[in-house]
Amino acid sequence: MERFIRHEGIAVPLLIDNINTDQIIPSREMKRVSKKGLGDGLFANMRYSDAAAGGRTPNSDFMLNHARYRGATILLAGSNFGCGSSREHAVWALHEYGFRVIVAVSFGTIFFENCIANGILPITLARPDIERITEAAVPIEVDLEQKMLTTNAGPLAFDLEERKRQLLIAGLKPLDLALQHQDAIAGFIARDRTVRPWVYDRSTSMTKEPM
Repeated sequence: MERFIRHEGIAVPLLIDNINTDQIIPSREMKRVSKKGLGDGLFANMRYSDAAAGGRTPNSDFMLNHARYRGATILLAGSNFGCGSSREHAVWALHEYGFRVIVAVSFGTIFFENCIANGILPITLARPDIERITEAAVPIEVDLEQKMLTTNAGPLAFDLEERKRQLLIAGLKPLDLALQHQDAIAGFIARDRTVRPWVYDRSTSMTKEPM
């Protein structure tokens, strides 16, 4: 997974509350067997005027289609962003499109965890602070080591659980972090094998004797 230490990019505002994962990536856009191509379906119902019919005509009213936000890598959102279904495709689509940071008033819990697991930094800030960022000129700089977001309007501090911060900085998934303790895991298994040998005996049949 790509490491996240510092990032500078254009921020696009989508200050709508309760945007759910089906709005982020509609189910009809998830017909692929891989992550590739999901970015094209990101926000499809809002981004394309004929999305329901499978079209790709840009909706000129949608922020992502405005020239000034072309190449945006930071998304500014309202409260409860990423609520609804736990589909990880929503984060995959955002990542493939190019987003590395999402700043929101609050997040859906599972969506937040999926962001961490896929190299996207989710930042929680108060609504007035996000509105202040929206009014500031781009680009915006995000420093995860210092936990600081900086615009021409000045710096804003944010917080993130230390374990999650370290995962992003190191470019590790939670499983990768666990595998760093392979010696301790192997030691536990060796000790447990002597206490509960039947757990490790694959020859033991669980089939009941015939009556």
